Amino acid sequence: MKLINKISIICAIFFLSNANAAIDGAAGHMVEALPKKEIGKELYNKYCASCHHEKRVGIDGPPLLPANTKKYIEKDLAQKIKDGFPQTLMPKYDFLSLYELHQIARYIQSPVEDNFSWDLNDINKSITSFKDPVNPLKIKDKEQILPVVEREGNQTWIMEDTRILSKFPLNNIHGGIKFTMDAKNIYVPTRDGWVQNYSLESGQRMNKTRACINLRNISLSRDEQNLFATCLLPEQMVVMNPKTMEAKEIINLDGKVSALYEFYTKDEAIFTFRDKAKIGKVDTKTFKITYTDIKEPIEDFFIDPFDKFIIATARGGDVLRVYEIDTLNVVFEHEMKGMPHLFSATYWYKDGNFYFATPHIKKPYITVWKMYDWEFVKKVEIGGDGFFVKTHPYTPYLWADNGTDKLFLVDKKDYSQKIITPRVGKKYIHTEYSGDGKYAYLSIYENNGEIIVIDTDSFKELASYPANVPVGKYNFINKNREFYPRLFGMDIFKEKCNSKLPCDTSKFNSYEKKSFEDFEKTIK
Repeated sequence: MKLINKISIICAIFFLSNANAAIDGAAGHMVEALPKKEIGKELYNKYCASCHHEKRVGIDGPPLLPANTKKYIEKDLAQKIKDGFPQTLMPKYDFLSLYELHQIARYIQSPVEDNFSWDLNDINKSITSFKDPVNPLKIKDKEQILPVVEREGNQTWIMEDTRILSKFPLNNIHGGIKFTMDAKNIYVPTRDGWVQNYSLESGQRMNKTRACINLRNISLSRDEQNLFATCLLPEQMVVMNPKTMEAKEIINLDGKVSALYEFYTKDEAIFTFRDKAKIGKVDTKTFKITYTDIKEPIEDFFIDPFDKFIIATARGGDVLRVYEIDTLNVVFEHEMKGMPHLFSATYWYKDGNFYFATPHIKKPYITVWKMYDWEFVKKVEIGGDGFFVKTHPYTPYLWADNGTDKLFLVDKKDYSQKIITPRVGKKYIHTEYSGDGKYAYLSIYENNGEIIVIDTDSFKELASYPANVPVGKYNFINKNREFYPRLFGMDIFKEKCNSKLPCDTSKFNSYEKKSFEDFEKTIK
């Protein structure tokens, strides 16, 4: 027995010394040599679970299940973990050893035994009511309302002009807040499937419901009778009563939905899949879905301001395509790298034409395009890849982030630039404006970040508030596509009417006429 024990000790020492050498020189051999799953699981729980859940079903980050990671070989996935995924909120893990990175990669590609389902009973059992005291927000002008998502602070703010009116807690907020058109309620989704109804009148949390395990986005029907949640886990669409937050129906989806967006001109919504070359239209009254086959999957898209077209890209693709909504025929396509975010584009009117601009995945520029005549206009270098470019008729600039502490202001007339540094050494992301455009809100995207309010015209700082990784900001006017023509109308009034009434509209095209009519209603 003593001889056997000595041999065992010698073998163990030999094994460990070789293992240490493997870490330094050949991590791949080390991965094979040592215990696999439990080490990977421990590392995953330490570094990844807070964003992706202990069961890998996703929280802030997406699910990390075999179906989600199978397109990567282990070596490439380990490298992705080390470098961070581009155009996401995931940090780099370059301080981990190659061995540790491979163990995490192996673990998140290992099978899961759970059968993830979430049915009507699960949803309706999850309904949560609150007993918040009535706290009227005393909103002066609903068009100035601005919800703000403080991601790491796990709360949503309600702002108006430079003031914070209220805050309420909600974990894992995903963004994509929806307003009712009377601006009396908002619906706030979370990555892990919850949807919170909040009253902008009483300042109270209403019911909250968990629609699924991992949620993509929400959409409110035009008549506001149905609230839709699209889900990545399980792959389904949930229809809820917006007042009670009870689930009415579950529609199974055969694919990973990119997003669902409602139209404001008809009782329909449109959605795409990131893994299937199909566009779906859903009747928002009957819930009937019709599918149309297309050339390639659509991951990011936006609907034009007049509900006539969708502008779409695939993140791995090289083409921008414009589809006419009624027929779903392609009316324009042009070489273009993918957009980094749903609705990351912005729109404006200039010299008798309508334009949009968009940033691009891993590209240090934004591009400018003419709408309706559908034409590529210009590439504008901004020195880095950002998430958003935004504008408003009140400002002569496109406001773009580029992944640094710089805010790039691109002149809409000649595309010349000026640069502002809101906070030296701290990353700026995403401008939003008040409804009238006079206030601009900037996110300093840091754990010790801020929301900064500046005068859009003079750039004078008016207020700042500490915020822990602030992300999305959603003004009532700028968030609702129904108001986009009205915003164009502001530019048309200045340009074609010389800021005077009455205005000769006899030579206006249909888009100009609609825009001017919508704007004219606001000044009568």
